[in-house]
Amino acid sequence: MATIEPYDTTAGRRYRVRYRKPDRTQTDKRGFTTKRDAERFARTVEVSKDRGEFIDATAAKALIGPLGAAWLARQTHLKPSALRPLESAWRIHVLPVWGSVAVADVRKTAVQQWVSELTLGDPDATPPRKPKGATLVIRSYGVLASILDDAVSDRRTLSNPARGVSLPRKVKKPHVYLSHDQVHELAAASKYPGLVLVLAYCGIRWGEATALKVKHLDMLRRRLMIEENAVQVGSVIHVGTPKNHKKRTVPFPKFLAKQLAHQCEGKGRDELVFPDENGHYLRAARVHEDNMSWFAYAIKRAGVPRITPHDLRHSAASFAVSAGANVKVVQKMLGHSSAAMTLDTYADLFDGDLDSVSDALDHAVSLASVGKMWAPA
Repeated sequence: MATIEPYDTTAGRRYRVRYRKPDRTQTDKRGFTTKRDAERFARTVEVSKDRGEFIDATAAKALIGPLGAAWLARQTHLKPSALRPLESAWRIHVLPVWGSVAVADVRKTAVQQWVSELTLGDPDATPPRKPKGATLVIRSYGVLASILDDAVSDRRTLSNPARGVSLPRKVKKPHVYLSHDQVHELAAASKYPGLVLVLAYCGIRWGEATALKVKHLDMLRRRLMIEENAVQVGSVIHVGTPKNHKKRTVPFPKFLAKQLAHQCEGKGRDELVFPDENGHYLRAARVHEDNMSWFAYAIKRAGVPRITPHDLRHSAASFAVSAGANVKVVQKMLGHSSAAMTLDTYADLFDGDLDSVSDALDHAVSLASVGKMWAPA
């Protein structure tokens, strides 16, 4: 139980409350001008401990800055490509605003205002701040909310004031699907035609394609073993496991066998199938107007819609669906975590199935006796 002790100051008598925290360590709070105030505080401490709602006032004074740095250091489970955008959001958008704010001083209204300012920008600021995209706003908010989630777990605050704010909606860009002719024209105009064809017909990611080694090709079964992923983070290429750490096997069409065999001529098992001029991993092919990479040049020369190498996955999905592949096959080929994700991503490709269902139901009813009820007179 808490104890109350009086003590004298130059301003008069004051009272101190000594009590034990849930971890059994002793602490105190002083400065109460009346014994009644001290007793009231002592009662609230005991009630909060009984309810499991006790928050150490000292712990609540912890600043977001040190807590955020510690939170970021704990994200060791993330790959470099996933960690880098989080670090950037923390350093540029979260730390300058929240770094010097104590956990106890974070208010939901302040978080909402910060999210709104990121979304809408602030033309009156010096310098003016431009509106940020929904993805960046949601990522920055997620960093702050995760830091405060840990603060709740560590009993620095009773609840997370960042949860429940309104966030901007992501607007999905429409997929660009190339035709077979366009893909082959793009490949013919490209410095790496085999790579373009593999991306467009196998649906693997850029990093998975550039990490392919000779030993990952099964030419007899026409299979690609996706076991590594080469991702460029800044100027450094990190080689690790595929996304979600899941290896998979992807088929390739017969017409690609000759192209892949040519790529592997004279190479050892551990050499790259699609290396750069120096035999190293290929760097990301940008498509910006001020950066005419080999891929951007091929797009311009072939006259196809402006796309990125990653967009060729969309064409691969389109080709697979039009060839009759079901959603589970497409999911495995693309390396999605679930069939639901594949359907959410490429729902437009399965619109034709709606017509098939409609026609099948119409046929079934026409064969049944009840169909005669609706037959035209």
